[in-house]
Amino acid sequence: MESMKVRKPGFSLIELVIVVVIIAVIAAVAIPRVSRGSSGVSETALRANLKALRTAIDMYRAEHDNYPAQDKKMKTFLNQMTKKTNYAGKKGNVAGEHIFGPYLRNIPPVPVGNNTGATKIKFNHDGDVFTDGKDSDIGWVYNRDIGVIYANSDSLDDVGVAFNTY
Repeated sequence: MESMKVRKPGFSLIELVIVVVIIAVIAAVAIPRVSRGSSGVSETALRANLKALRTAIDMYRAEHDNYPAQDKKMKTFLNQMTKKTNYAGKKGNVAGEHIFGPYLRNIPPVPVGNNTGATKIKFNHDGDVFTDGKDSDIGWVYNRDIGVIYANSDSLDDVGVAFNTY
């Protein structure tokens, strides 16, 4: 009697090729979507940081009748945004006198573009708040005359809009 060969269970070569092709198609569709999603997160973080900064500047203006850092100094801006101040904008802790602020815990970093992570502020007083983004340690550009702040980045978002125009 001839012995019958028993087939071992497994996949044929054709079945394996089909599975590999299906996985490749799924990867080709999913990978670009994931990478676009991460850049969108950074743009959303920039918008959130700008909203926080602009809201803090507006609150300071409402309580002090002037925009922060009228002396054109980064240290003054930082103190007026992150410390308690009196009506004149001087920092301190005297009860009943230093009743305003703080408006921010710290200056947020720029999350996108060529100056990612930078927190320093450049003061611009000629009415123009836009820069070329070349100063890598400068994160923000602030015009204290009109209370406007922008990101110091001429990089573009996914649709071709410069970050310094947000």
